[in-house]
Amino acid sequence: MKLTLLGIILSLFVLQLQADEKTHTYTNGETITLWANKVGPYRNPQETYEYYSLPFCRPNEIIDRSEGLGEALSGYELIKSNFKILFKTDLNDEVICEVKEGLTQAQVDSFREAVKNQYWFEFFLDELPIWGLVGEDDSIWTHKQFVIKTNQNRIIEVTLHQSKAFKLKTGAPLSWTYSVKWENTDADFEERFDRYLDDKFFEHQIHWFSIFNSFMMVIFLVGLVSIILMRTLRKDISRFAKDLDDLEGVEAEMAEESGWKQVHGDVFRTPPHLTLFSALLGTGTQLLVLVLIVILLAISFYHNHPFYRRGTIVTAFIVMYSLTSFVAGYVSGSHYQSHSGKNWKKCMIYTAVIFPGFVFTLAFLLNFVAVGYGSLAHIPLSTMFIMLLLWVFVAFPITFAGTIVGRNLGGKPDFPCRVNPMPKTIPAKRPYQVMGARGSWWCTSIRFHFH
Repeated sequence: MKLTLLGIILSLFVLQLQADEKTHTYTNGETITLWANKVGPYRNPQETYEYYSLPFCRPNEIIDRSEGLGEALSGYELIKSNFKILFKTDLNDEVICEVKEGLTQAQVDSFREAVKNQYWFEFFLDELPIWGLVGEDDSIWTHKQFVIKTNQNRIIEVTLHQSKAFKLKTGAPLSWTYSVKWENTDADFEERFDRYLDDKFFEHQIHWFSIFNSFMMVIFLVGLVSIILMRTLRKDISRFAKDLDDLEGVEAEMAEESGWKQVHGDVFRTPPHLTLFSALLGTGTQLLVLVLIVILLAISFYHNHPFYRRGTIVTAFIVMYSLTSFVAGYVSGSHYQSHSGKNWKKCMIYTAVIFPGFVFTLAFLLNFVAVGYGSLAHIPLSTMFIMLLLWVFVAFPITFAGTIVGRNLGGKPDFPCRVNPMPKTIPAKRPYQVMGARGSWWCTSIRFHFH
Protein backbone atom coordinates (compact mmCIF):
# COMPACT_ATOMS: atom_id res chain seq x y z
CA MET A 1 0.00 0.00 0.00
CA LYS A 2 2.82 2.35 0.88
CA LEU A 3 4.64 1.52 -2.36
CA THR A 4 1.50 2.15 -4.38
CA LEU A 5 0.89 5.50 -2.69
CA LEU A 6 4.54 6.45 -3.17
CA GLY A 7 4.30 5.57 -6.87
CA ILE A 8 1.22 7.74 -7.30
CA ILE A 9 2.93 10.67 -5.58
CA LEU A 10 6.03 10.29 -7.75
CA SER A 11 3.90 10.10 -10.89
CA LEU A 12 2.05 13.28 -9.94
CA PHE A 13 5.38 14.96 -9.22
CA VAL A 14 6.74 14.04 -12.64
CA LEU A 15 3.57 15.25 -14.32
CA GLN A 16 3.85 18.51 -12.41
CA LEU A 17 7.41 18.96 -13.66
CA GLN A 18 6.28 18.40 -17.26
CA ALA A 19 3.17 20.53 -16.96
CA ASP A 20 5.04 23.83 -17.50
CA GLU A 21 5.81 23.21 -21.16
CA LYS A 22 2.25 22.06 -21.70
CA THR A 23 0.57 24.95 -19.89
CA HIS A 24 3.31 27.46 -20.85
CA THR A 25 3.35 29.00 -17.39
CA TYR A 26 6.47 29.41 -15.25
CA THR A 27 7.55 30.75 -11.89
CA ASN A 28 10.52 33.04 -11.23
CA GLY A 29 13.79 31.13 -11.24
CA GLU A 30 12.29 28.00 -12.78
CA THR A 31 14.50 26.13 -15.23
CA ILE A 32 13.38 26.29 -18.86
CA THR A 33 14.63 23.67 -21.30
CA LEU A 34 16.19 24.81 -24.54
CA TRP A 35 15.77 22.01 -27.07
CA ALA A 36 18.31 21.66 -29.89
CA ASN A 37 16.68 20.29 -33.01
CA LYS A 38 18.71 20.16 -36.21
CA VAL A 39 21.30 21.72 -38.51
CA GLY A 40 21.47 21.77 -42.28
CA PRO A 41 22.34 23.85 -45.36
CA TYR A 42 20.27 26.98 -45.82
CA ARG A 43 19.85 26.39 -49.56
CA ASN A 44 18.44 22.91 -49.01
CA PRO A 45 16.03 22.88 -46.05
CA GLN A 46 15.18 19.21 -46.63
CA GLU A 47 18.76 18.15 -45.83
CA THR A 48 18.89 18.20 -42.04
CA TYR A 49 21.08 16.49 -39.46
CA GLU A 50 21.16 16.18 -35.70
CA TYR A 51 22.36 19.36 -34.00
CA TYR A 52 25.24 17.66 -32.23
CA SER A 53 26.46 16.04 -35.44
CA LEU A 54 28.64 19.17 -35.60
CA PRO A 55 31.35 19.35 -32.89
CA PHE A 56 29.49 21.71 -30.57
CA CYS A 57 29.79 21.34 -26.81
CA ARG A 58 27.82 18.19 -26.14
CA PRO A 59 25.91 17.70 -22.87
CA ASN A 60 27.16 15.00 -20.55
CA GLU A 61 23.98 13.00 -21.09
CA ILE A 62 21.98 12.98 -24.32
CA ILE A 63 18.29 13.31 -23.42
CA ASP A 64 15.98 13.40 -26.38
CA ARG A 65 12.31 14.30 -26.34
CA SER A 66 9.68 11.83 -27.45
CA GLU A 67 8.09 13.09 -30.65
CA GLY A 68 4.53 12.73 -31.77
CA LEU A 69 3.50 11.15 -35.04
CA GLY A 70 3.55 14.43 -36.94
CA GLU A 71 6.92 15.46 -35.47
CA ALA A 72 8.53 12.14 -36.39
CA LEU A 73 7.23 12.38 -39.97
CA SER A 74 8.44 15.99 -40.23
CA GLY A 75 11.99 15.07 -39.20
CA TYR A 76 12.18 16.60 -35.72
CA GLU A 77 14.80 15.24 -33.30
CA LEU A 78 14.74 17.37 -30.15
CA ILE A 79 17.68 16.94 -27.73
CA LYS A 80 18.01 18.69 -24.39
CA SER A 81 20.82 21.22 -24.73
CA ASN A 82 23.30 22.25 -22.05
CA PHE A 83 22.05 25.88 -21.95
CA LYS A 84 20.79 26.60 -18.45
CA ILE A 85 18.02 29.22 -18.68
CA LEU A 86 16.12 30.41 -15.61
CA PHE A 87 12.79 32.21 -15.91
CA LYS A 88 13.22 36.00 -15.52
CA THR A 89 16.86 35.63 -14.45
CA ASP A 90 19.43 37.53 -16.51
CA LEU A 91 22.67 35.74 -17.31
CA ASN A 92 25.86 37.31 -18.68
CA ASP A 93 28.64 35.44 -20.47
CA GLU A 94 27.83 32.07 -18.98
CA VAL A 95 30.35 29.44 -20.10
CA ILE A 96 28.94 26.30 -21.69
CA CYS A 97 32.34 24.68 -22.06
CA GLU A 98 35.95 25.56 -22.80
CA VAL A 99 38.15 23.90 -25.40
CA LYS A 100 41.59 24.70 -24.05
CA GLU A 101 43.44 22.35 -26.39
CA GLY A 102 41.64 23.84 -29.38
CA LEU A 103 39.78 22.19 -32.21
CA THR A 104 41.19 19.18 -34.01
CA GLN A 105 41.68 19.16 -37.76
CA ALA A 106 38.60 16.97 -38.20
CA GLN A 107 36.49 19.39 -36.16
CA VAL A 108 37.80 22.37 -38.12
CA ASP A 109 37.00 20.64 -41.40
CA SER A 110 33.50 19.84 -40.15
CA PHE A 111 32.81 23.43 -39.13
CA ARG A 112 34.41 24.78 -42.31
CA GLU A 113 32.16 22.62 -44.44
CA ALA A 114 29.14 23.83 -42.47
CA VAL A 115 30.11 27.50 -42.84
CA LYS A 116 30.81 27.05 -46.54
CA ASN A 117 27.31 25.60 -47.11
CA GLN A 118 25.66 28.20 -44.83
CA TYR A 119 24.46 25.73 -42.24
CA TRP A 120 21.67 26.96 -40.01
CA PHE A 121 20.46 25.49 -36.74
CA GLU A 122 17.11 25.39 -34.97
CA PHE A 123 16.31 25.61 -31.26
CA PHE A 124 12.98 25.49 -29.45
CA LEU A 125 12.22 27.36 -26.25
CA ASP A 126 8.71 26.91 -24.87
CA GLU A 127 7.65 25.65 -28.33
CA LEU A 128 8.92 28.85 -29.99
CA PRO A 129 11.41 28.22 -32.83
CA ILE A 130 14.80 29.96 -32.85
CA TRP A 131 17.03 30.02 -35.92
CA GLY A 132 20.61 31.10 -36.53
CA LEU A 133 23.62 30.52 -38.77
CA VAL A 134 26.56 28.44 -37.60
CA GLY A 135 29.05 31.03 -38.89
CA GLU A 136 30.29 33.00 -41.86
CA ASP A 137 33.55 33.99 -43.58
CA ASP A 138 35.46 30.93 -42.36
CA SER A 139 34.47 31.76 -38.75
CA ILE A 140 31.95 30.36 -36.29
CA TRP A 141 29.88 32.19 -33.72
CA THR A 142 30.85 31.16 -30.18
CA HIS A 143 28.50 33.43 -28.18
CA LYS A 144 24.71 33.37 -28.23
CA GLN A 145 22.53 36.01 -26.60
CA PHE A 146 18.87 35.23 -26.02
CA VAL A 147 16.45 38.15 -25.60
CA ILE A 148 13.25 36.72 -24.13
CA LYS A 149 10.10 38.80 -23.74
CA THR A 150 7.44 37.79 -21.23
CA ASN A 151 3.94 38.80 -20.26
CA GLN A 152 3.54 37.98 -16.57
CA ASN A 153 4.33 34.27 -16.23
CA ARG A 154 4.36 33.36 -19.92
CA ILE A 155 6.97 33.60 -22.68
CA ILE A 156 5.85 35.66 -25.68
CA GLU A 157 8.92 36.16 -27.87
CA VAL A 158 12.48 34.86 -28.20
CA THR A 159 15.22 36.54 -30.26
CA LEU A 160 18.75 35.25 -30.83
CA HIS A 161 21.84 37.41 -31.39
CA GLN A 162 25.24 35.86 -32.10
CA SER A 163 28.68 37.38 -31.66
CA LYS A 164 32.38 36.58 -31.00
CA ALA A 165 33.44 35.20 -34.34
CA PHE A 166 36.15 32.53 -33.97
CA LYS A 167 38.50 32.09 -36.93
CA LEU A 168 38.64 28.40 -37.74
CA LYS A 169 42.09 26.96 -37.10
CA THR A 170 43.51 24.01 -35.24
CA GLY A 171 45.00 24.23 -31.77
CA ALA A 172 43.54 27.64 -30.85
CA PRO A 173 41.58 27.58 -27.55
CA LEU A 174 38.00 28.83 -27.51
CA SER A 175 35.04 29.12 -25.19
CA TRP A 176 31.36 28.59 -25.93
CA THR A 177 29.30 31.15 -24.00
CA TYR A 178 25.77 32.52 -23.86
CA SER A 179 23.75 35.32 -22.26
CA VAL A 180 20.08 35.68 -21.41
CA LYS A 181 18.21 38.95 -21.12
CA TRP A 182 14.59 39.16 -20.03
CA GLU A 183 12.19 41.93 -21.05
CA ASN A 184 8.51 42.65 -20.51
CA THR A 185 5.95 43.07 -23.27
CA ASP A 186 2.25 43.85 -23.53
CA ALA A 187 1.63 41.35 -26.34
CA ASP A 188 -0.96 38.69 -25.58
CA PHE A 189 -0.03 35.04 -25.32
CA GLU A 190 -2.48 34.16 -28.10
CA GLU A 191 -0.56 36.42 -30.51
CA ARG A 192 2.94 35.11 -29.94
CA PHE A 193 3.08 33.24 -33.26
CA ASP A 194 1.98 36.29 -35.26
CA ARG A 195 5.56 37.51 -35.72
CA TYR A 196 6.36 34.34 -37.68
CA LEU A 197 3.51 35.08 -40.09
CA ASP A 198 5.08 38.48 -40.92
CA ASP A 199 1.80 40.36 -41.27
CA LYS A 200 3.49 43.75 -41.71
CA PHE A 201 5.25 42.57 -44.85
CA PHE A 202 1.92 41.96 -46.59
CA GLU A 203 0.08 44.87 -44.97
CA HIS A 204 -0.02 47.09 -48.09
CA GLN A 205 0.41 44.42 -50.76
CA ILE A 206 -3.03 42.77 -50.92
CA HIS A 207 -5.61 44.65 -53.00
CA TRP A 208 -8.83 43.20 -51.66
CA PHE A 209 -11.10 45.20 -53.97
CA SER A 210 -9.28 43.94 -57.07
CA ILE A 211 -9.44 40.38 -55.80
CA PHE A 212 -13.17 40.67 -55.08
CA ASN A 213 -13.78 42.29 -58.47
CA SER A 214 -11.91 39.51 -60.31
CA PHE A 215 -13.68 36.86 -58.26
CA MET A 216 -17.12 38.24 -59.12
CA MET A 217 -16.15 38.55 -62.79
CA VAL A 218 -15.07 34.89 -62.89
CA ILE A 219 -18.34 33.81 -61.25
CA PHE A 220 -20.35 35.85 -63.74
CA LEU A 221 -18.50 34.43 -66.77
CA VAL A 222 -18.73 30.86 -65.49
CA GLY A 223 -22.45 31.27 -64.87
CA LEU A 224 -23.00 32.76 -68.31
CA VAL A 225 -21.12 29.96 -70.07
CA SER A 226 -22.99 27.36 -67.98
CA ILE A 227 -26.38 28.82 -68.95
CA ILE A 228 -25.46 28.81 -72.64
CA LEU A 229 -24.22 25.22 -72.50
CA MET A 230 -27.28 23.99 -70.61
CA ARG A 231 -29.66 25.63 -73.06
CA THR A 232 -27.70 24.18 -75.98
CA LEU A 233 -27.37 20.68 -74.60
CA ARG A 234 -30.71 20.26 -72.85
CA LYS A 235 -32.53 18.96 -75.94
CA ASP A 236 -29.63 16.71 -76.91
CA ILE A 237 -29.40 15.17 -73.45
CA SER A 238 -33.17 14.59 -73.27
CA ARG A 239 -33.13 12.98 -76.71
CA PHE A 240 -30.17 10.76 -75.85
CA ALA A 241 -31.99 9.56 -72.74
CA LYS A 242 -34.68 8.00 -74.92
CA ASP A 243 -34.42 4.71 -76.75
CA LEU A 244 -33.71 4.88 -80.44
CA ASP A 245 -36.77 2.71 -81.17
CA ASP A 246 -39.10 5.37 -79.77
CA LEU A 247 -37.95 7.96 -82.28
CA GLU A 248 -39.92 8.37 -85.48
CA GLY A 249 -39.67 10.33 -88.68
CA VAL A 250 -37.58 13.47 -88.59
CA GLU A 251 -36.59 12.86 -84.97
CA ALA A 252 -35.08 9.51 -85.94
CA GLU A 253 -33.10 11.18 -88.69
CA MET A 254 -31.87 13.79 -86.24
CA ALA A 255 -30.55 10.98 -84.01
CA GLU A 256 -27.90 10.26 -86.63
CA GLU A 257 -25.60 13.06 -85.61
CA SER A 258 -21.93 13.71 -86.21
CA GLY A 259 -19.01 14.55 -83.95
CA TRP A 260 -19.16 13.90 -80.22
CA LYS A 261 -22.86 13.03 -80.37
CA GLN A 262 -22.01 9.81 -82.13
CA VAL A 263 -20.26 8.42 -79.06
CA HIS A 264 -22.76 9.51 -76.41
CA GLY A 265 -23.87 5.93 -75.96
CA ASP A 266 -20.29 4.80 -75.23
CA VAL A 267 -19.38 7.38 -72.59
CA PHE A 268 -20.85 5.40 -69.69
CA ARG A 269 -19.90 1.96 -70.93
CA THR A 270 -18.05 -0.29 -68.52
CA PRO A 271 -14.31 0.49 -68.81
CA PRO A 272 -11.93 -2.37 -69.67
CA HIS A 273 -10.26 -2.28 -66.22
CA LEU A 274 -13.27 -1.57 -64.05
CA THR A 275 -11.73 -2.65 -60.74
CA LEU A 276 -8.63 -0.49 -61.06
CA PHE A 277 -10.58 2.45 -62.45
CA SER A 278 -13.10 2.35 -59.60
CA ALA A 279 -10.30 2.15 -57.02
CA LEU A 280 -8.47 5.13 -58.53
CA LEU A 281 -11.72 7.09 -58.72
CA GLY A 282 -12.42 6.48 -55.04
CA THR A 283 -8.84 7.29 -54.01
CA GLY A 284 -8.84 10.53 -55.99
CA THR A 285 -12.14 11.63 -54.44
CA GLN A 286 -10.79 10.84 -50.99
CA LEU A 287 -7.62 12.89 -51.56
CA LEU A 288 -9.69 15.82 -52.83
CA VAL A 289 -11.90 15.77 -49.73
CA LEU A 290 -8.83 15.29 -47.53
CA VAL A 291 -7.00 18.31 -48.97
CA LEU A 292 -10.05 20.54 -48.51
CA ILE A 293 -10.48 19.46 -44.88
CA VAL A 294 -6.79 19.95 -44.06
CA ILE A 295 -6.79 23.41 -45.67
CA LEU A 296 -9.79 24.42 -43.59
CA LEU A 297 -8.12 23.08 -40.44
CA ALA A 298 -4.91 24.93 -41.27
CA ILE A 299 -6.76 28.20 -41.85
CA SER A 300 -8.70 27.96 -38.60
CA PHE A 301 -6.03 26.46 -36.35
CA TYR A 302 -2.49 26.68 -37.71
CA HIS A 303 -0.32 29.05 -35.61
CA ASN A 304 -3.42 30.77 -34.26
CA HIS A 305 -3.89 28.44 -31.34
CA PRO A 306 -1.67 29.39 -28.38
CA PHE A 307 -0.96 25.72 -27.63
CA TYR A 308 0.01 24.85 -31.19
CA ARG A 309 2.63 22.10 -31.46
CA ARG A 310 4.97 21.10 -34.25
CA GLY A 311 3.66 18.50 -36.65
CA THR A 312 0.01 19.22 -35.85
CA ILE A 313 -0.96 19.58 -39.50
CA VAL A 314 0.91 16.40 -40.47
CA THR A 315 -0.83 14.51 -37.68
CA ALA A 316 -4.18 15.94 -38.78
CA PHE A 317 -3.43 14.83 -42.34
CA ILE A 318 -2.76 11.24 -41.23
CA VAL A 319 -5.81 11.08 -38.98
CA MET A 320 -8.14 12.66 -41.53
CA TYR A 321 -6.84 10.34 -44.22
CA SER A 322 -7.85 7.37 -42.10
CA LEU A 323 -11.29 8.84 -41.44
CA THR A 324 -11.92 9.89 -45.05
CA SER A 325 -11.26 6.32 -46.19
CA PHE A 326 -15.03 6.00 -45.99
CA VAL A 327 -15.30 8.39 -48.95
CA ALA A 328 -12.90 6.28 -51.02
CA GLY A 329 -14.80 3.08 -50.23
CA TYR A 330 -18.19 4.65 -50.91
CA VAL A 331 -17.22 6.17 -54.29
CA SER A 332 -15.35 3.12 -55.56
CA GLY A 333 -17.99 0.69 -54.31
CA SER A 334 -20.92 2.61 -55.81
CA HIS A 335 -19.16 3.09 -59.16
CA TYR A 336 -18.14 -0.57 -59.29
CA GLN A 337 -21.66 -1.74 -58.46
CA SER A 338 -23.30 0.64 -60.96
CA HIS A 339 -21.38 -1.15 -63.72
CA SER A 340 -22.46 -4.56 -62.41
CA GLY A 341 -19.02 -5.53 -61.10
CA LYS A 342 -18.80 -9.06 -59.77
CA ASN A 343 -15.71 -8.98 -57.53
CA TRP A 344 -16.35 -6.10 -55.14
CA LYS A 345 -13.91 -7.44 -52.53
CA LYS A 346 -11.05 -7.06 -54.97
CA CYS A 347 -12.16 -3.51 -55.71
CA MET A 348 -12.25 -2.73 -51.98
CA ILE A 349 -8.72 -4.11 -51.46
CA TYR A 350 -7.41 -2.08 -54.41
CA THR A 351 -8.99 1.06 -52.99
CA ALA A 352 -7.46 0.53 -49.57
CA VAL A 353 -3.99 -0.47 -50.79
CA ILE A 354 -3.10 1.60 -53.89
CA PHE A 355 -2.25 4.98 -52.35
CA PRO A 356 -0.87 3.81 -48.95
CA GLY A 357 1.11 1.07 -50.67
CA PHE A 358 2.70 3.50 -53.11
CA VAL A 359 3.57 6.01 -50.36
CA PHE A 360 4.86 3.33 -47.99
CA THR A 361 7.07 1.76 -50.68
CA LEU A 362 8.50 5.14 -51.72
CA ALA A 363 9.17 6.15 -48.10
CA PHE A 364 10.79 2.80 -47.37
CA LEU A 365 13.20 3.18 -50.30
CA LEU A 366 14.03 6.81 -49.48
CA ASN A 367 14.71 5.79 -45.88
CA PHE A 368 17.74 3.80 -46.99
CA VAL A 369 19.21 6.93 -48.59
CA ALA A 370 18.41 9.13 -45.57
CA VAL A 371 19.84 6.63 -43.08
CA GLY A 372 22.95 6.22 -45.21
CA TYR A 373 23.61 9.97 -45.04
CA GLY A 374 22.61 10.26 -41.37
CA SER A 375 19.83 12.71 -42.21
CA LEU A 376 16.89 13.45 -39.93
CA ALA A 377 14.61 13.14 -42.97
CA HIS A 378 14.33 9.40 -42.39
CA ILE A 379 11.20 7.97 -40.80
CA PRO A 380 11.85 5.80 -37.74
CA LEU A 381 10.77 2.19 -38.00
CA SER A 382 8.58 2.62 -34.91
CA THR A 383 6.69 5.42 -36.66
CA MET A 384 6.24 3.33 -39.79
CA PHE A 385 4.93 0.49 -37.65
CA ILE A 386 2.44 2.84 -35.95
CA MET A 387 1.20 4.03 -39.33
CA LEU A 388 0.87 0.43 -40.46
CA LEU A 389 -1.28 -0.34 -37.40
CA LEU A 390 -3.33 2.79 -38.07
CA TRP A 391 -4.00 1.59 -41.60
CA VAL A 392 -4.82 -1.98 -40.55
CA PHE A 393 -7.15 -1.14 -37.64
CA VAL A 394 -8.65 2.19 -38.78
CA ALA A 395 -8.32 2.99 -42.48
CA PHE A 396 -8.96 -0.50 -43.84
CA PRO A 397 -12.14 -1.20 -41.79
CA ILE A 398 -13.51 2.25 -42.66
CA THR A 399 -12.84 1.59 -46.35
CA PHE A 400 -14.68 -1.72 -46.01
CA ALA A 401 -17.66 0.02 -44.40
CA GLY A 402 -17.70 2.68 -47.12
CA THR A 403 -17.67 0.02 -49.83
CA ILE A 404 -20.65 -1.79 -48.27
CA VAL A 405 -22.64 1.44 -47.97
CA GLY A 406 -21.72 2.49 -51.50
CA ARG A 407 -22.82 -0.81 -53.01
CA ASN A 408 -26.18 -0.74 -51.24
CA LEU A 409 -27.09 2.95 -51.48
CA GLY A 410 -25.28 4.36 -54.49
CA GLY A 411 -24.74 1.30 -56.64
CA LYS A 412 -27.79 1.71 -58.88
CA PRO A 413 -26.99 2.83 -62.46
CA ASP A 414 -28.30 6.34 -63.04
CA PHE A 415 -26.75 7.43 -66.31
CA PRO A 416 -28.08 10.60 -68.04
CA CYS A 417 -28.27 8.85 -71.42
CA ARG A 418 -28.71 5.35 -72.78
CA VAL A 419 -25.68 3.06 -72.99
CA ASN A 420 -24.96 1.10 -76.14
CA PRO A 421 -24.63 -2.64 -75.51
CA MET A 422 -21.87 -2.85 -78.14
CA PRO A 423 -19.00 -0.37 -78.50
CA LYS A 424 -19.08 1.88 -81.55
CA THR A 425 -16.33 1.23 -84.03
CA ILE A 426 -14.07 4.24 -84.43
CA PRO A 427 -12.08 4.15 -87.70
CA ALA A 428 -8.34 4.47 -87.30
CA LYS A 429 -6.72 7.63 -88.58
CA ARG A 430 -4.13 7.59 -91.29
CA PRO A 431 -0.58 8.51 -90.21
CA TYR A 432 -0.62 11.96 -91.77
CA GLN A 433 -3.95 12.77 -90.05
CA VAL A 434 -2.49 12.23 -86.59
CA MET A 435 -0.16 15.16 -87.08
CA GLY A 436 -3.05 17.59 -86.60
CA ALA A 437 -3.46 21.02 -88.03
CA ARG A 438 0.21 21.97 -87.81
CA GLY A 439 1.29 18.73 -89.50
CA SER A 440 -1.28 19.22 -92.25
CA TRP A 441 0.02 22.73 -92.87
CA TRP A 442 3.56 21.38 -92.99
CA CYS A 443 2.58 18.71 -95.53
CA THR A 444 0.75 21.30 -97.60
CA SER A 445 3.80 23.56 -97.57
CA ILE A 446 6.07 20.75 -98.73
CA ARG A 447 3.64 19.85 -101.52
CA PHE A 448 3.49 23.52 -102.59
CA HIS A 449 7.30 23.77 -102.77
CA PHE A 450 7.54 20.59 -104.83
CA HIS A 451 5.08 21.99 -107.33
